[in-house]
Amino acid sequence: MNYSLRIADLPTTERPRERLLQVGAKNLATAELIAILLGTGQGAGKLSAVGLGQYILQQLGADKREPLAVLREISPQELMTIPGVGPAKATTIAAAVELGKRAFQIRPNERTIIDSPDAAAAALSQDLMWQTQERFAVLLLDVKNQLLGLKVITIGTATETLAHPREIFREIIRQGATRAIIAHNHPTGSVEPSEEDISLTEQLLQGGQTLDLPIVDHLILGDGNYQSLRQITKIWNQFPQGD
Repeated sequence: MNYSLRIADLPTTERPRERLLQVGAKNLATAELIAILLGTGQGAGKLSAVGLGQYILQQLGADKREPLAVLREISPQELMTIPGVGPAKATTIAAAVELGKRAFQIRPNERTIIDSPDAAAAALSQDLMWQTQERFAVLLLDVKNQLLGLKVITIGTATETLAHPREIFREIIRQGATRAIIAHNHPTGSVEPSEEDISLTEQLLQGGQTLDLPIVDHLILGDGNYQSLRQITKIWNQFPQGD
């Protein structure tokens, strides 16, 4: 694509806004999505908005960093150090990133019903999804799966955390919950369970059987994605929870 062209000069089929309407936002390249935010204005040596979007991604990816990972945490002031990005463009991008984060999450309250992995992931997103350190949390539920509260049990390093079944069940009992969903995040973005994740889940399900406090699921979150261990493993068949 010729960076010297304006979006208005491109064929209709190559214009980001028209392409979004035709094929949907999820099918656009990241640079095209940024181009829509930036509009038709030019900068950084008269690059088109698409070209500027690609240039911004290149700058964010310096030092072999993942551009989108940097974009999630970057401030408007840092964006403005990129040639061609002034206050208007920087604040537009920052606002879009924050809106994207908020769109994935719900604000838990006493009436929230957690009846699916999707609902659980949404309730956990604010505390776990985008964190740079691994966190272990528990969603506290009543007998009708209404959300009583959310508690972050431990916060670890960038690569690991520690959570003991004793601490988890102590919190469940202290809050008067009758069942719970446990969850943690992987700062790497991978949501595949480790051997330690499987082992801890087995311990907790055994504890749930003993205490008659069902563990409904174990979710792993990261980088806008999540995995339900109940859906991808047979652990719940080995240790039925009576839920």
